[in-house]
Amino acid sequence: MKRWTFDRRAMVTVGLAALLGACSVIPKGAERAGPVDTPTPEPTQSLPSDETRHRIALLVPMSGRNGAVGQSIANATTMALLDTNADNLRITTYDTAKGPEAATRQAIAEGNKLILGPLLGSNIASVTAPARAADVPVISFSNDTGAAGPDVFIMGHVPEQSIARTIQYARTQGSQNFAMIAPDGEYGARAEQAARSAVAAYGGNLVWTERFARGNTSIVSAAERLKAHGGFDTVLIADGARLAAQAARVLKSDGNGATQLLGTELWSGEGSVTRASALRGAWFSAVSDNRYKRFVDSYEARFGSQPYRIATLGYDAVLLTLRVARDWRVGRDFPDGALRNEDGFLGLDGAFRFHRNGLVERAFEVREVRDGSVVVIENAPARF
Repeated sequence: MKRWTFDRRAMVTVGLAALLGACSVIPKGAERAGPVDTPTPEPTQSLPSDETRHRIALLVPMSGRNGAVGQSIANATTMALLDTNADNLRITTYDTAKGPEAATRQAIAEGNKLILGPLLGSNIASVTAPARAADVPVISFSNDTGAAGPDVFIMGHVPEQSIARTIQYARTQGSQNFAMIAPDGEYGARAEQAARSAVAAYGGNLVWTERFARGNTSIVSAAERLKAHGGFDTVLIADGARLAAQAARVLKSDGNGATQLLGTELWSGEGSVTRASALRGAWFSAVSDNRYKRFVDSYEARFGSQPYRIATLGYDAVLLTLRVARDWRVGRDFPDGALRNEDGFLGLDGAFRFHRNGLVERAFEVREVRDGSVVVIENAPARF
């Protein structure tokens, strides 16, 4: 495992696919405020010839079950173009809900040299086959780490990087013997592997793991078994705040506050995390929200509704493309080697960069749950 240094801090990148199954689940966001007429990137139609603008394809669902999420991402790309006064990009949206492979073939036929998308990990193979044949790189909004490759860049937030960051911080605070509660299935298995990798990298021991089937009582039973086993000073609960709180009440039931609780990025933005007294003092890591509120306010002013949280990836993908476009001649292939800049890039979600294998690495901040609030106790590095 390669370790990277942010000033005096380190982050470990370990492999985990998307939440609950290779990004088949869309990240949560605020509810939309109803249908509104919103500007989107260029509609799919016969495009005029471009001598001064790069053609970029945005492949997201614009209809069907995930249409609202795709619209939110498309709106965010429009915002990025407006905010930067960019006049050298033509972004055309293609609806993957009508068939990701057909959308990709149309995008390539219309001269697009870069694909932003798809959203779903299950669509990546259908997109990359025709894109690879045409030497068109793909920057996906998925966090399906298994799909990353030399010409497929995975931009989504990778959950196990949050686990690694939190364990790294816990080690600096004296945690030595770790235990874990994780759900059955792929997410739990990979979360456990992420924890094992992080403990191996930063020191300490993973002394015990308990699994549970998602339900109202299963996690409670797992916490009781873990408590009976003992031998730990720190427990990672790899699930959302509601279930984590049930396990935490068992682990803290004797009034013993010595056990340090850890969570994952699933706790970010969850209101219930601050209402559960058993979670007070727990640590978890997430990307910084410092720029997100301004983005939300601007989005609401333009489109009359709140964005989905994942929409920031659309905005940052445009900023990334503009950065590379400084040395990209119109009509030439996209210089995907520039995406592997070791110094990385800065976006709404903070610093990030791509490894040679196409997987994103992000800077995470560490947060602590306190009475009625969540506070940042160690900032995300500003740059690599």
